[in-house]
Amino acid sequence: MDALPYDPHRLADAAGSLITNCRELAQRGLTPATSSNFSLRLDDRHCAITVSGRDKGRLVQDDIMVVDFDGRPVGTDKRPSAETLLHTQLYRRFPEVGCILHTHSKAQTVASRLFAAQGHITFEGYELQKAFRGNDTHEAAVRVPVLPNSQDMPALAARVEAELDRGPLWGYLIEGHGLYAWGRDMAEARRHLEAFEFLLDCELELRRLHA
Repeated sequence: MDALPYDPHRLADAAGSLITNCRELAQRGLTPATSSNFSLRLDDRHCAITVSGRDKGRLVQDDIMVVDFDGRPVGTDKRPSAETLLHTQLYRRFPEVGCILHTHSKAQTVASRLFAAQGHITFEGYELQKAFRGNDTHEAAVRVPVLPNSQDMPALAARVEAELDRGPLWGYLIEGHGLYAWGRDMAEARRHLEAFEFLLDCELELRRLHA
Protein backbone atom coordinates (compact mmCIF):
# COMPACT_ATOMS: atom_id res chain seq x y z
CA MET A 1 0.00 0.00 0.00
CA ASP A 2 1.30 3.45 -0.91
CA ALA A 3 2.15 5.74 1.97
CA LEU A 4 -0.31 8.53 2.62
CA PRO A 5 0.89 11.98 1.48
CA TYR A 6 -0.06 13.45 4.87
CA ASP A 7 0.55 12.47 8.49
CA PRO A 8 -2.38 10.27 9.66
CA HIS A 9 -1.70 11.17 13.29
CA ARG A 10 -2.12 14.85 12.49
CA LEU A 11 -5.35 14.00 10.69
CA ALA A 12 -6.64 12.14 13.74
CA ASP A 13 -5.82 15.12 15.97
CA ALA A 14 -7.41 17.56 13.51
CA ALA A 15 -10.54 15.43 13.21
CA GLY A 16 -10.96 15.33 16.98
CA SER A 17 -10.60 19.09 17.21
CA LEU A 18 -13.03 19.71 14.35
CA ILE A 19 -15.64 17.34 15.79
CA THR A 20 -15.49 18.93 19.25
CA ASN A 21 -15.57 22.53 18.03
CA CYS A 22 -18.23 21.91 15.39
CA ARG A 23 -20.47 20.39 18.05
CA GLU A 24 -20.02 23.42 20.29
CA LEU A 25 -20.70 25.88 17.46
CA ALA A 26 -23.75 23.89 16.36
CA GLN A 27 -25.16 24.09 19.89
CA ARG A 28 -24.88 27.87 19.62
CA GLY A 29 -26.97 27.90 16.44
CA LEU A 30 -24.16 28.77 14.02
CA THR A 31 -24.58 25.74 11.72
CA PRO A 32 -28.29 25.21 10.92
CA ALA A 33 -29.55 22.52 8.53
CA THR A 34 -26.14 20.86 7.85
CA SER A 35 -24.74 24.22 6.68
CA SER A 36 -21.22 25.50 7.32
CA ASN A 37 -17.79 23.99 6.78
CA PHE A 38 -14.65 23.89 8.89
CA SER A 39 -11.03 23.02 8.21
CA LEU A 40 -7.60 22.67 9.80
CA ARG A 41 -4.24 22.77 8.06
CA LEU A 42 -2.31 19.49 8.12
CA ASP A 43 0.86 20.61 6.31
CA ASP A 44 1.94 22.82 3.41
CA ARG A 45 -0.17 20.88 0.89
CA HIS A 46 -3.18 19.41 2.72
CA CYS A 47 -5.99 20.31 5.08
CA ALA A 48 -8.64 18.34 6.95
CA ILE A 49 -12.16 19.55 6.13
CA THR A 50 -15.72 18.57 6.98
CA VAL A 51 -17.52 16.38 4.44
CA SER A 52 -20.38 18.08 2.60
CA GLY A 53 -23.95 17.67 3.85
CA ARG A 54 -23.24 16.44 7.38
CA ASP A 55 -25.00 17.66 10.52
CA LYS A 56 -22.21 19.64 12.18
CA GLY A 57 -23.55 18.88 15.64
CA ARG A 58 -23.25 15.12 15.09
CA LEU A 59 -19.94 14.68 13.29
CA VAL A 60 -17.89 11.51 13.64
CA GLN A 61 -14.37 10.65 12.47
CA ASP A 62 -15.66 9.52 9.07
CA ASP A 63 -17.14 12.98 8.44
CA ILE A 64 -13.68 14.54 8.18
CA MET A 65 -11.74 14.20 4.92
CA VAL A 66 -8.46 15.44 3.44
CA VAL A 67 -8.11 17.71 0.41
CA ASP A 68 -5.05 19.18 -1.22
CA PHE A 69 -4.70 22.90 -1.80
CA ASP A 70 -6.26 22.52 -5.25
CA GLY A 71 -9.41 21.32 -3.48
CA ARG A 72 -9.07 17.70 -4.65
CA PRO A 73 -9.98 14.83 -2.29
CA VAL A 74 -6.98 12.81 -1.14
CA GLY A 75 -7.32 9.11 -0.34
CA THR A 76 -11.13 9.15 -0.33
CA ASP A 77 -14.16 9.23 -2.60
CA LYS A 78 -16.08 11.48 -0.21
CA ARG A 79 -17.29 14.85 -1.46
CA PRO A 80 -15.94 18.05 0.09
CA SER A 81 -18.00 21.21 0.30
CA ALA A 82 -18.46 23.13 -2.93
CA GLU A 83 -16.78 26.01 -1.08
CA THR A 84 -13.55 24.12 -0.42
CA LEU A 85 -11.70 26.49 -2.76
CA LEU A 86 -12.43 29.35 -0.33
CA HIS A 87 -10.54 27.42 2.33
CA THR A 88 -7.61 26.30 0.24
CA GLN A 89 -6.95 29.74 -1.23
CA LEU A 90 -6.29 31.05 2.29
CA TYR A 91 -4.00 28.15 3.20
CA ARG A 92 -2.12 28.58 -0.06
CA ARG A 93 -1.70 32.34 0.33
CA PHE A 94 -0.99 32.54 4.07
CA PRO A 95 1.31 29.87 5.55
CA GLU A 96 0.41 31.13 9.02
CA VAL A 97 -3.31 30.35 8.61
CA GLY A 98 -4.02 27.10 10.41
CA CYS A 99 -7.82 27.04 10.76
CA ILE A 100 -10.84 28.34 8.83
CA LEU A 101 -14.40 28.45 10.18
CA HIS A 102 -17.42 29.12 7.96
CA THR A 103 -20.72 29.58 9.80
CA HIS A 104 -24.32 30.62 9.08
CA SER A 105 -25.74 32.35 12.15
CA LYS A 106 -28.85 34.51 11.90
CA ALA A 107 -26.87 37.65 12.77
CA GLN A 108 -24.28 36.94 10.07
CA THR A 109 -26.91 36.23 7.43
CA VAL A 110 -29.09 39.26 8.26
CA ALA A 111 -26.08 41.59 8.37
CA SER A 112 -24.85 40.25 5.04
CA ARG A 113 -28.17 41.21 3.44
CA LEU A 114 -28.39 44.54 5.20
CA PHE A 115 -24.91 45.70 4.17
CA ALA A 116 -24.73 44.01 0.76
CA ALA A 117 -25.32 47.19 -1.25
CA GLN A 118 -22.61 48.99 0.73
CA GLY A 119 -20.21 46.12 0.09
CA HIS A 120 -18.72 46.12 3.58
CA ILE A 121 -19.35 46.63 7.29
CA THR A 122 -17.03 48.82 9.33
CA PHE A 123 -16.61 48.39 13.07
CA GLU A 124 -15.37 51.46 14.94
CA GLY A 125 -15.08 52.28 18.63
CA TYR A 126 -15.67 48.77 19.96
CA GLU A 127 -13.30 47.47 22.63
CA LEU A 128 -13.77 43.96 21.23
CA GLN A 129 -12.00 44.96 18.02
CA LYS A 130 -8.87 44.10 20.01
CA ALA A 131 -9.85 40.44 19.70
CA PHE A 132 -8.54 40.46 16.14
CA ARG A 133 -4.90 39.50 15.91
CA GLY A 134 -2.61 42.52 15.48
CA ASN A 135 -5.36 45.03 16.23
CA ASP A 136 -4.50 46.61 19.57
CA THR A 137 -6.85 49.59 19.70
CA HIS A 138 -10.57 50.32 19.56
CA GLU A 139 -9.80 53.54 17.68
CA ALA A 140 -8.90 51.89 14.36
CA ALA A 141 -11.61 50.88 11.88
CA VAL A 142 -12.07 47.19 11.10
CA ARG A 143 -13.49 46.67 7.61
CA VAL A 144 -15.35 43.45 6.80
CA PRO A 145 -16.14 42.88 3.09
CA VAL A 146 -19.62 41.70 2.10
CA LEU A 147 -19.31 39.79 -1.17
CA PRO A 148 -22.11 38.84 -3.59
CA ASN A 149 -23.10 35.20 -3.33
CA SER A 150 -22.21 32.99 -6.29
CA GLN A 151 -22.16 29.31 -7.22
CA ASP A 152 -19.11 30.10 -9.39
CA MET A 153 -16.41 29.34 -6.82
CA PRO A 154 -13.42 30.51 -8.93
CA ALA A 155 -15.17 33.85 -9.49
CA LEU A 156 -16.01 34.17 -5.80
CA ALA A 157 -12.46 33.21 -4.85
CA ALA A 158 -11.17 35.94 -7.18
CA ARG A 159 -13.31 38.51 -5.34
CA VAL A 160 -11.89 37.29 -2.05
CA GLU A 161 -8.36 37.54 -3.45
CA ALA A 162 -8.96 41.15 -4.43
CA GLU A 163 -10.13 41.95 -0.88
CA LEU A 164 -7.09 40.21 0.60
CA ASP A 165 -4.89 42.43 -1.58
CA ARG A 166 -6.45 45.54 0.01
CA GLY A 167 -5.08 44.91 3.45
CA PRO A 168 -5.40 42.84 6.60
CA LEU A 169 -8.57 40.78 7.00
CA TRP A 170 -9.75 38.40 9.69
CA GLY A 171 -12.92 37.40 7.88
CA TYR A 172 -15.56 38.29 5.31
CA LEU A 173 -19.28 37.86 4.73
CA ILE A 174 -21.08 36.45 1.72
CA GLU A 175 -24.49 37.97 1.02
CA GLY A 176 -27.43 35.89 2.23
CA HIS A 177 -24.96 33.24 3.27
CA GLY A 178 -22.62 33.58 6.23
CA LEU A 179 -19.17 34.36 7.57
CA TYR A 180 -15.66 33.10 6.88
CA ALA A 181 -13.22 33.65 9.75
CA TRP A 182 -9.71 32.28 10.22
CA GLY A 183 -6.69 32.25 12.49
CA ARG A 184 -3.36 30.62 13.21
CA ASP A 185 -5.08 27.78 15.04
CA MET A 186 -8.54 26.73 16.20
CA ALA A 187 -8.41 28.90 19.31
CA GLU A 188 -7.57 32.06 17.37
CA ALA A 189 -10.08 31.32 14.61
CA ARG A 190 -12.80 30.83 17.22
CA ARG A 191 -11.82 34.08 18.95
CA HIS A 192 -12.16 35.93 15.65
CA LEU A 193 -15.46 34.18 14.88
CA GLU A 194 -16.89 35.02 18.30
CA ALA A 195 -15.76 38.64 17.99
CA PHE A 196 -17.43 38.96 14.59
CA GLU A 197 -20.63 37.39 15.91
CA PHE A 198 -20.76 39.79 18.88
CA LEU A 199 -19.96 42.88 16.81
CA LEU A 200 -22.48 42.02 14.10
CA ASP A 201 -25.14 41.52 16.74
CA CYS A 202 -24.25 44.92 18.23
CA GLU A 203 -24.59 46.63 14.83
CA LEU A 204 -27.96 45.00 14.22
CA GLU A 205 -29.19 45.95 17.69
CA LEU A 206 -28.12 49.57 17.19
CA ARG A 207 -30.12 49.71 13.98
CA ARG A 208 -33.17 48.31 15.74
CA LEU A 209 -32.85 50.88 18.53
CA HIS A 210 -32.43 53.76 16.08
CA ALA A 211 -35.27 52.69 13.79
